[in-house]
Amino acid sequence: MPGLPLTSRGLEEVVFHRGAAPVTVARFLAEVAALAARLPDEGPVLNFCADRYLALLGFAAALSRGHVTLLSADRTPLRLAEIAQGHGARYALSDVAAVLPLPVLRPDAMPGEAAPNPLIPADAIAVIAFTSGSTGEPQPHAKPWGALVAGARGAAETFGVTGGTSVLGTVPAQHMYGFETTVMLPLQGAGAGHAGDVFYPQDIAAALAALPAPRLLVTTPLQLRALLRSEVAMPALAGIVSATAPLSDALATEAEAAWGAPVREIYGATEAGSIASRRTLEGPGWTPYPGMTFAIGEDSASVTVPGLPAPVPLSDRLVRDGEGRFRLEGRLADMVKVAGKRASLAGLTRILTGIDGVEDGAFVAPDDLDANPQARLAAAVVAPGLSAEAIVAALREQVEPAFLPRPVVMLPALPRDAVGKVSRNAIAALAWRR
Repeated sequence: MPGLPLTSRGLEEVVFHRGAAPVTVARFLAEVAALAARLPDEGPVLNFCADRYLALLGFAAALSRGHVTLLSADRTPLRLAEIAQGHGARYALSDVAAVLPLPVLRPDAMPGEAAPNPLIPADAIAVIAFTSGSTGEPQPHAKPWGALVAGARGAAETFGVTGGTSVLGTVPAQHMYGFETTVMLPLQGAGAGHAGDVFYPQDIAAALAALPAPRLLVTTPLQLRALLRSEVAMPALAGIVSATAPLSDALATEAEAAWGAPVREIYGATEAGSIASRRTLEGPGWTPYPGMTFAIGEDSASVTVPGLPAPVPLSDRLVRDGEGRFRLEGRLADMVKVAGKRASLAGLTRILTGIDGVEDGAFVAPDDLDANPQARLAAAVVAPGLSAEAIVAALREQVEPAFLPRPVVMLPALPRDAVGKVSRNAIAALAWRR
């Protein structure tokens, strides 16, 4: 297979902002070569660096040595040890102290001599990414280098990212969404990434203010809501990108009004990567990324991604809109049937979170819903000042009686992971205590 360069950027372009001096491509390639010379002879490597530039540097150095990188958004020691053992990791790269059953190296950015831009075979497996495990055990998915490059270039074109755009992400670099938009995008698309690991509203605002305009914020609905509720002063934004969970029209409207920047969503999955986008307030139609080909049937859909060896089945039901776009009609596994009626858990959740006073919420179905005529859905709700009875009364105006939740579990916060995905199992354990 033909090779693709490690980076498509010019030597004098800025690829990352880290500290006082911007990191040019020339400096980056020199640091890649210096780190690559320190690495063990064999991979795979477990990369869980919090500093986003060090995560990129470690990935690039390992890739140049032919080592596969294992990516997990869950950075707990137990999960990392399970991945290391299950996938034969030979070493790990980290900028924080860690106790693992394998050597852990710190990928310090060290000055080095000028180095070439290495060619990587397009079909070489660059990373193995793991699903979040929010609905079960995390599953591994291998990503060829060519597919990662195609996705990064498609994202740059879709979101209008230029060489001077500053890209700040609030999602870990080890999450597939964060990896594509904040690691691969500067490497193979355009823009300059931000190295810091930020999460809280004040930290996000301060980091953005320190970056040159135009600025692109890559985040999640959960963090968007936190930013808006904090009322922290934000610098001018050129755009906002959201993923990991559905974004309500109300939240997108509030964000655009507050910051005067378009809010766009990404549709994708760990298996396929990012494959389509939409501006939330322009309607339900999703526009495929350049080069993505969708096969949409009555009860199934798949996408052909440049660089992947076979079409990827999608877990959602898609419907074409006649203009080259498609709508999402709910996850295939998300459709539930109660008393002869069908509904989507995502659709019910969208109604729930649209109730005035509800800050967060989610519908879940019991395991025996199909077999037990008495089984009913449950809802977990974050709504200070509202009672469970008030929630049900508000839902009754928009939801069929069969889908009204029993019980409604009122919580101070939903059990979510670092990127905002809800743990279905944790909610089920609260709703149906054994």
